[in-house]
Amino acid sequence: MGKGESAGDRTSFVHKLMNQENVISTSRTQSRENLGSFPLWKRTLDITCIIVAVPVLLPPALLICLLIKLVSRGPVLFRQERIGHRGRPFMCLKFRTMRVDADHTVHKAHLKELMDSNAPMVKMDARDERVIPLGALLRASGLDELPQVINVLKGEMSLVGPRPCMRYEYDEYLPWHKERFNAVPGLTGLWQVSGKNRTTFDEMIRLDIRYYQNQSLWLDSSIIAKTIPALIVQMRDMRRGKKGRTALPLGTKSHHRDDRRTSTYARNLTRRHSEQFVQSLTVEGK
Repeated sequence: MGKGESAGDRTSFVHKLMNQENVISTSRTQSRENLGSFPLWKRTLDITCIIVAVPVLLPPALLICLLIKLVSRGPVLFRQERIGHRGRPFMCLKFRTMRVDADHTVHKAHLKELMDSNAPMVKMDARDERVIPLGALLRASGLDELPQVINVLKGEMSLVGPRPCMRYEYDEYLPWHKERFNAVPGLTGLWQVSGKNRTTFDEMIRLDIRYYQNQSLWLDSSIIAKTIPALIVQMRDMRRGKKGRTALPLGTKSHHRDDRRTSTYARNLTRRHSEQFVQSLTVEGK
């Protein structure tokens, strides 16, 4: 700490450090508990897929580390407390795609409005000045989440499951929303391969709950197989968004008109696609 800093600053720093250590300690304990609640087939699938994929994923991961260092000051990895299985906190890892001094209250307000509206779950990346160069591409392609393989190995996550949410998001959940936490969080899931950015918040929750109620080896394997095509669609949508009109903030009249059209399409697409997808896999998996 610098000489010019006050005792209050030092106290705040110490408290922040202690809180982080508590989360890490709790995360280690919860990792062991999570492993005990994993179905054997799910843990076996996770480890097998990681062993097979490591030779393919390691070169791009190293390249991403180098690119982040070249385009932005700060650490390569971003660590953030997330809420996972049965409401347990853990430290989630990602490649850093935002400036170190990014104001996270912006995302908090954006998420709150998405939760309270019928708008599709579109990220702010197209108009977000906090994102570093190449950050939007990493986020759209899902490559920013590669470090979460470590979370999977530690037993805090699985390859397939609902996305772990942030504490302030969890605090806004209604009781029925929290049923999604009965499943172990994952890198990909039924929501991600069923429209994702075209779905509303409530539709995302229902898809996560539907996954929990129908999870099986066959369903997980099928979702993994559908993830890369879904990411390609997501990247294509991002390119179209850049070529099209400038993204408008939530709350504008034009934005709400687009939201109504998109969310109607999303409801029809998501319900029809996800129900057919799960039903077909349930039948085939028997």
